[in-house]
Amino acid sequence: MKTIIDRSDKRGHSLYEWLDSYHSFSFGNYYNPEKMGFGALRVLNDDIIAPETGFDTHPHKNMEIVTIPLKGELKHGDSKMNERIISPGDIQVMSAGTGIYHSESNPHDSVNAEILQIWILPHTRNTEPNYNDYNIRELLKPNELTTLVAPDGSAPGTLLQQAWFSMGTFDAGQDFSYSLHNEQNGIYVFVIEGEAQIENTTLNRRDAMGIYDIDQVKIASKKKSHLLVIEVPL
Repeated sequence: MKTIIDRSDKRGHSLYEWLDSYHSFSFGNYYNPEKMGFGALRVLNDDIIAPETGFDTHPHKNMEIVTIPLKGELKHGDSKMNERIISPGDIQVMSAGTGIYHSESNPHDSVNAEILQIWILPHTRNTEPNYNDYNIRELLKPNELTTLVAPDGSAPGTLLQQAWFSMGTFDAGQDFSYSLHNEQNGIYVFVIEGEAQIENTTLNRRDAMGIYDIDQVKIASKKKSHLLVIEVPL
C-alpha cells in the first residue's frame, strides 16, 4: 500500500471579497508542482461563495466536472440552455467536451453557498458537452457509503472516465471497507466533516488521503463524520 496525505492546512488558498476557496491541487494562482492531481483527479476545490455573487460566465473544455453542494444554494446556467438551482442532497455532473460556457452563483441574499467542485480528466476528448443534476436524498442512508457516480450505469451520475464517487455520513465507531473496482486505480478520501481513520492514519475535517497499490481499504469513523471517496485511474 502506498499513500499520500493532504492536510487541510497545507492546501492552496484563494480569498476574494466574494469567494473563499481552498485547493487540494494546483489551481488558478496556486501552483505546487507536487500537487498536480491524483491520477485522473485533477481539481478538488472547497468553495464558500458569498450571497448574491458567483462565477460569471466562463468556458470549460475536455473536463468532467462534479459539483457537490454542502450548504446553501448554487445556481447553474450554461450555453446548452440548462438552468438549475441545486442544494445539499443534489449533485451536478457536467462533461465539458468540445466546449461549454457556464456560470455559477449564489442566489441567496444572506446565506453563503458552500460547495465542493471536482474536475476529472476524461478518457475521451472532444465529445458532445452534457449536463445533468441528480437528487440523491433518498439514496443516502446513515452509516452507509453510497455510490453517486459510476461508469457502468449503477449510480445516478456517470462520467467519461472509469471513476466512482461515493459519499456517506457515519456515526462514531462505525467502520467499513472499500474494495477498489480496478487494481490500477487509487482512491482519494476527503473528510468533509468529522474524524476518520484510514488504515493507521487519522484524518480530521477537510484532510484527505490518496491510497493505491491495494485492493481494499479499511476506513473507520472516529467521530461523527461525512466522507467523500473518489476512485480514479492512476
